[in-house]
Amino acid sequence: QEQLVESGGGLVQAGGSLRLSCAASGRFFSIYTMGWFRQAPGKERELVARIHWSGGSTYYADSVKGRFTISRDNAKNTVYLQMNSLKPEDTAVYYCAADVRGWGTKANEYDYWGQGTQVTVSS
Repeated sequence: QEQLVESGGGLVQAGGSLRLSCAASGRFFSIYTMGWFRQAPGKERELVARIHWSGGSTYYADSVKGRFTISRDNAKNTVYLQMNSLKPEDTAVYYCAADVRGWGTKANEYDYWGQGTQVTVSS
């Protein structure tokens, strides 16, 4: 069983930056694809970024490409999301998730989830 705990959310002005962290407690973090999702009120949960277990391959949603960077430190069982040039439309609850079987693109392909951290961007 994998437990994921996010941190680093908060309130920031448009144009600002935040770095989210997700710490995993299980033994197999280093072989999982890790993803960051977000969910705004009234909207579906969407994949923001994901990273291969090796760190050698990443994916970004078009809406965050060039502004967000996903990275991981397998020695620390932690995945990060650096968010720069934040916009009000980035406001959402952000979740990290682990895909134990592959390179998931949808929320239902991910097996473990954190509790979420709120990111609010004011205009």
